[in-house]
Amino acid sequence: MLITIGVILLILWALGLITGYTFGWFIHVLLVAAIVLFLIRIIQGRNPIR
Repeated sequence: MLITIGVILLILWALGLITGYTFGWFIHVLLVAAIVLFLIRIIQGRNPIR
């Protein structure tokens, strides 16, 4: 499930870079949030992919 969210966020991030500055900041915030959640799962010792 985390992989699915990550892929969706990456696609939205890429679209944000292409479409301009209107929603670009929001996509970057979502991408950073996904990376932080991924790192928290790794630090806690859980499987980050599952």
